[in-house]
Amino acid sequence: MKNISTSWRFLDHSTLGLNFDALQSFAYDDTLSTVVGQQDAPPTIRPWVHEKTVVLGIQDSRLPYIEDGQAYLEAEGYRVVVRNSGGLAVVLDPGILNLSLIIKEEKGFTIDAGYELMYSFIQRLFADFPVHIEAKEIVGSYCPGSFDLSIGGKKFAGISQRRIRGGVAVQIYLCVDGSGEDRAQLIQNFYTKSVQGAPTKFSYPQIVPATMASLSDLLDTPLTITDIVGRILHSLHDEGIKLHIQALSPAEINMLQTHYERINQRNIKAMNLG
Repeated sequence: MKNISTSWRFLDHSTLGLNFDALQSFAYDDTLSTVVGQQDAPPTIRPWVHEKTVVLGIQDSRLPYIEDGQAYLEAEGYRVVVRNSGGLAVVLDPGILNLSLIIKEEKGFTIDAGYELMYSFIQRLFADFPVHIEAKEIVGSYCPGSFDLSIGGKKFAGISQRRIRGGVAVQIYLCVDGSGEDRAQLIQNFYTKSVQGAPTKFSYPQIVPATMASLSDLLDTPLTITDIVGRILHSLHDEGIKLHIQALSPAEINMLQTHYERINQRNIKAMNLG
């Protein structure tokens, strides 16, 4: 990532994030994208983890029996929120590491370029393992996309991105440990209860739980969130990138609150919670 910058801000929410909700993470990324896009802050790397949450896409929130699907997830111990960007339902829990790379949107930096940036970074992150990480859609996974990351045909990660006010947040979720198959089964059950055979306005994923797995299983090595954050730091060091731990400024905190209030209101409206 040296062709972007050799100096990055580092905000570690891999443990702190367990104390706040996923909507706040979306607000963080929008805030950071804005200040990076306006060149008021350097490019930023932010690992983040949350307690049990299912993040729905806007289309998911409009399924014919969404109330039943939401009730099922909540009965299983998950909070349900709607994301402020594209995509479909994904699972967050303490065994899943999310990583945001936030950079200024330069002319010619295409959507695919953003995906390729994250894909190449993940490849380097696990280069010491004798495996091939592929980037292609894994049919049967939840939130399928052309930049699903897989090993041996089993998906362990998905990449998304959001562009706002000149900034780009390229985001990935990595299933580090736990059962990828169980997480996929949860989302399969959610769709079954949210659709109940009724017609839908979009083609929701026909999930096959066996198409998903964790990195710990795929690499046959016990891995933790701390392990992966350590790998991220070592990889960046090896690339000659200097990291600066820098808390939000007062102006950024005010912006964060504004973004959070907007995202929260949008979430309430989408889920008909208020």
